[in-house]
Amino acid sequence: MADMASTTAPAPTVGFDLDMTLIDSRPGIRACYQALSERTGTYIDADLAVTRLGPPLAEELINWFPEDRLAEIADLYRSMYPAIAIAATPAMPGAREAVDAVKAAGARAIVVTAKFEPNAKMHLEHLDIHPDEVVGDLWAEQKAQALREHGAGVYVGDHLGDVRGARTAGALSVAVATGPCGAEELRAAGADVVLDDLTRFPAWLAGYRPARA
Repeated sequence: MADMASTTAPAPTVGFDLDMTLIDSRPGIRACYQALSERTGTYIDADLAVTRLGPPLAEELINWFPEDRLAEIADLYRSMYPAIAIAATPAMPGAREAVDAVKAAGARAIVVTAKFEPNAKMHLEHLDIHPDEVVGDLWAEQKAQALREHGAGVYVGDHLGDVRGARTAGALSVAVATGPCGAEELRAAGADVVLDDLTRFPAWLAGYRPARA
């Protein structure tokens, strides 16, 4: 756990995951998988697929398509995604308030996600959530690249991969139990803080003080 004692250190950049952290992407992704199934004639269990969100798209598509078609199918899915998934996807409870709390504290808020970056930006714009930076196409430990580049001291996510990304970057891992991983699983993976959801985040942030260098 980070040192919570009072300090004059400036508030750090705070990173957020996107799917199942800031947005409930299940309805939109489910609809997109159903449309992809109809378009390709290939069966996809969309209800099952949305229970394991987090990893890159190819890791789900490999369950339904041969490896030599993954790039083609991923491109098709991403091209269909904006018209099907954006409007169908709501913000998670407390998402806007969490990002706004970071900015009100004088820090920068960034989003680092495995989602295709243009689609991630469309989600946030549609939902009136305005981080300072959005970085896509990074998963698990890869997220550390962007977190370090932007000086993030905290990373908030819902998945074990988000915990690994935070720890690889040397950032405090704040986990929300709103995705496929339960609170105890997140703690066991090394999350420093586990919250029920983002509605608890502004109060946590108000009491957080970065560890002294």
